[in-house]
Amino acid sequence: MRKIVQIVDAQATSDGDGVKIHRLAGRRLQAALNPYLMIDEINSDDALDYIGGFPEHPHRGFETITYMKAGRMRHRDHMGNEGVIGAGDVQWMTAGAGVLHSEMPEQEQGLLHGFQIWLNMPATDKMKPAAYRDIASAEITEHPLSGGGKVSLIAGDVAVGDHQLSGVLPPLSTEPVLMDVQLAAGETVELSFKAENSALVYIYKGQSDALKQRQMGIYSSGDQLRLEAGPSGAQMLVLSGRPINEPVVQYGPFVMNSMEEIEQAFRDLQENRFVSAHKPMLHLAEQGLLL
Repeated sequence: MRKIVQIVDAQATSDGDGVKIHRLAGRRLQAALNPYLMIDEINSDDALDYIGGFPEHPHRGFETITYMKAGRMRHRDHMGNEGVIGAGDVQWMTAGAGVLHSEMPEQEQGLLHGFQIWLNMPATDKMKPAAYRDIASAEITEHPLSGGGKVSLIAGDVAVGDHQLSGVLPPLSTEPVLMDVQLAAGETVELSFKAENSALVYIYKGQSDALKQRQMGIYSSGDQLRLEAGPSGAQMLVLSGRPINEPVVQYGPFVMNSMEEIEQAFRDLQENRFVSAHKPMLHLAEQGLLL
C-alpha cells in the first residue's frame, strides 16, 4: 500500500492578465512532482478574478493539460487552431519545439473552475513539432463506485478494485495517469497503477482522511493507493507518471535541459524562428508523439 510521505499546500497567486489561481509548483517541488512541473487551479464565480485570461504567450519543451470542471475556455494558437472546451472537457497540448497560444474565458459571469497541469517531456521529445488533442467529456472513461462516487479516467491505465480502466489517449512516453475521483462521505476506493511511478493526490473539494481542500499528498511507491473521504465527501485529482531523470531548467514558459537551450528559445522567439508557421499543428497521433 502506498503511504503518504509529504503534504503540500497550494499557494494563492496570479498569472496571465491578473487571473487568480492556486498553484503547486517551484524548484523545491520538482523532484516530488516529476514528471509533472505544475498544477494550477482556477475556481471563482467573480469575473474580475478570471476575465483577463491568458493572452498570447509562448511555450516550448513540455505539455499542457487543461481540464475544465465548470465554465468555458477558448484556445487559439498561431497556426489558426481554435476551439472551446467546457465542463468535463480536456485539452492536451504538446508544445514541443514551440507554440504561441492564448486561453481566454468564454464567459463574462458565472463560475469558472478548471485546472492546468504542466507535464515535462524527455529531451528526445522536447523539439518535436507541436501537437494537440481535444477530449470531449463524453470520451472520458467513467466508473461508478458502489458508495455513490465515481472515477473519471482521462489518461493512463488504472485498476479500480477489480475493474481495469483505460483512458482515451494511447500511451505516452511519460506514462501519465490522470483521473478525477469523487467520493461520497466516508467512501473508500483502492486504485492500482504502475507501482514504481509517482502518485500525487490533490483535493479540490471536501477532504480525505489525510488531506484538506487545496492540499496535495505525495505518496510512496507501491501496488495500491487507498483513498478515504472525510465526513463531507472528497473530490480530487490523482496523477502519476514515469519520472524523467534529466536536468530541468525552467525559465517562464520554457522548460528545457540546459540554460543554453533556454537562451536559444528566446533567440528563436525574437528572430521569428520559434515555430513553423507554414505547417498546421497536427494531432498527437499524426506526429507520432504517442509512443
